[in-house]
Amino acid sequence: MFQIPRGTRDFTAEEMQKRKSIEEKMRKTFESYGYKEIQTPVFENLELFTAKSGQTIIDEIYAFTDKGDRKLALRPELTAPVIRFYIEKLQMQPKPLKLYYFGNCYRYDRPQKGRYREFKQAGCEIIGVNTPESIAELIAMAYNIIKNSGLKNTVLRIGNLNLLSFIFKRLNIAKEKQEYITPLIDKSLFDDLYEALTDYKISPKDVSDFIDFLQTDDIEKIKNYIKEYKESSDEIQNFEKTINFLKNSFKVTNFKIDMSIVRGLDYYSGIVFEIEAPVLGAEKQLCGGGEYQLIPLFGGRETPTAGFAIGFDRTILALEQEKHEFPKYKTDAYIIPYNKDMIEKSIKIAEELRKQGLIVDIDLMRRGISKALKYANSINTKKTIIVAPDEIKEDAVTVKDMKTGEQQKIKINEIKKEFLG
Repeated sequence: MFQIPRGTRDFTAEEMQKRKSIEEKMRKTFESYGYKEIQTPVFENLELFTAKSGQTIIDEIYAFTDKGDRKLALRPELTAPVIRFYIEKLQMQPKPLKLYYFGNCYRYDRPQKGRYREFKQAGCEIIGVNTPESIAELIAMAYNIIKNSGLKNTVLRIGNLNLLSFIFKRLNIAKEKQEYITPLIDKSLFDDLYEALTDYKISPKDVSDFIDFLQTDDIEKIKNYIKEYKESSDEIQNFEKTINFLKNSFKVTNFKIDMSIVRGLDYYSGIVFEIEAPVLGAEKQLCGGGEYQLIPLFGGRETPTAGFAIGFDRTILALEQEKHEFPKYKTDAYIIPYNKDMIEKSIKIAEELRKQGLIVDIDLMRRGISKALKYANSINTKKTIIVAPDEIKEDAVTVKDMKTGEQQKIKINEIKKEFLG
């Protein structure tokens, strides 16, 4: 017996209905902000991902050599393919470019709850602008996509990597040391961070001040802490303007400033943000993004870029944990031929109703009426249409409301009115 590969999943019709409904809500929100959908291949040249994330990523992804001896990889994420697409074909398009996408991604990861080897990602990029209002809009859109999906309890955190970089520079924390301490910052291991920084010969006061900076959510305290760094003046002004646009213009007030957000990727810079669903526990991050510089790395002209990715599967999981009521498949009409002589007439009625945009099924197993009605109920049918010889003689059928149990004889030429009003 064949079995599904580890870390992948099959989805029932009911599960697909859940996923389709949430994807449609997300798609509607993307497009309400002027974003347009694109699509890229499931596999790319391996070099695309190693250029972005280094050679170590090969151990984490599905990389292979094809029959032409080309080194390829199943995409582990969608940002790199989208930027490759932009550089290759879209650079001359009017700016800003607002692009969104949905797609399956693949990572050779240890499967666990909320983490799979094949997973779906939603995301977007805005290319050509980095004004405070554009970044505020991006964050607001991410927040509203999650909110409009139906999730009630979320946490939006916003930080700034440029401000963090200024402090690293001020404290003379070299690149290799940053690589060690950023995971400590990311995991809020501040005792370990204190120990590491004092080992780097940084004064206890500077270490304590730095950790206070990482933990404060007060913009005034942040401004006061970095005011001596002249090069940070423009950055803090843009950060504050972005926060004000988010609160006052986009009316997103449920967020926390968190300077401990470190995306962990070299190409991120400026404002970064994350959205979490506490109901998921340890694997709670649903969305992450911000400003980044990837275009020059791939050979394109330097252009402001920002975006985010949403873990689609985790969003579904979080909604399930919150007992969200997903829409179910519904059949508008289920047509039951009384006998084999009524099959042809039943098909004609079904086809006519389908032309009107209705979801119509028909009994194809030649069951008795009671068994056919039972099946119709199991597929969440609104109304059944029984096509029987006596009624057909009068150019009529019997229509039964499956919720109330009421049934009535209706002329065939008036069936459409019964369903469409």
